Amino acid sequence: MLHHISFAVADLEASGAFYDAALGSLGYRRVFEDDTAIGYGVEDGEDQFCLKLRSPAVAPGPGFHLAFAAPSRVAVDRFHACALALGGRDNGMPGLRPDYGPNYYAAFLVDPDGHHIEAVTKA
Repeated sequence: MLHHISFAVADLEASGAFYDAALGSLGYRRVFEDDTAIGYGVEDGEDQFCLKLRSPAVAPGPGFHLAFAAPSRVAVDRFHACALALGGRDNGMPGLRPDYGPNYYAAFLVDPDGHHIEAVTKA
C-alpha cells in the first residue's frame, strides 16, 4: 500500500547516524542522500523511508508511529540497543506483545526528533 514515508528532522547528520545504526540492524541502508535528505531501503535509489531536513522539525501528534519490519528477534534487540546508544528514548523494551499476536515481538522508541518508531517481527 505505501510507497514511502518521510520524517522531518532538525539535524540531518545526527539523525542520519541514528537511523544508520537503528535501520542497519534491521538490514536497511542508505540508498540515496543529498544536502537535505537521506533515503533508506534495500535498493539504490529506491528509498522506502526518508529523512528530510526541516526547521522546525515537528513530529506527528499522538497516535502516530512507524513500525519497521525486522528479520528476527535478535534484529529487534539490536535495533533497540543501537537506537538507545545514539539518543533514542525507550518507549517499550524488546519483547513479546501477546495482545498483538502470539509471535509479535517488538521494541518501541522515540527518535531524537520525537518520532515514535518500532521494530517488529512475527517470526
